[in-house]
Amino acid sequence: MNEDKTRVLLVDDEEDFRNTLSKRLKERGYEVHTAGSGSAALAILDTVPLDVVVLDIRMPGMSGIETLGEIRAKHLGVEVLLLTGHADVPSAVEGMRLGAFDYMMKPYEFEGLLGKINEATTVKRDREERIRKAEERAQLDKVQKTSWF
Repeated sequence: MNEDKTRVLLVDDEEDFRNTLSKRLKERGYEVHTAGSGSAALAILDTVPLDVVVLDIRMPGMSGIETLGEIRAKHLGVEVLLLTGHADVPSAVEGMRLGAFDYMMKPYEFEGLLGKINEATTVKRDREERIRKAEERAQLDKVQKTSWF
């Protein structure tokens, strides 16, 4: 795994859409995983560290909103972009309430989607860096306090 590559999970029940978008993202240098359902996406998230999930809302079985709820419960650091061909206000509100990075409608311009994926990756990596620095400061503070006595 290349640490610099953005790691993306595409979750959509439309296989052609998933495969086409996956191919285009790989051509741009992204590490791409795909899932055809919410439960398959959660299984991948349990085993593969990812930066961004591009998640369809309407899927058979577990919906995108239900999947987003599970992602937030188990994988808090992953950013999620909701992408739907059936936009409605209740799903947009619920998705943002659950912490989606953004809510987009299909068809979505590829370059615009790349911009959103990059923006979400930057937010995730900046947050991880702040956490890492805070942990280092906490360890240094602990060492200083113990060395004074």
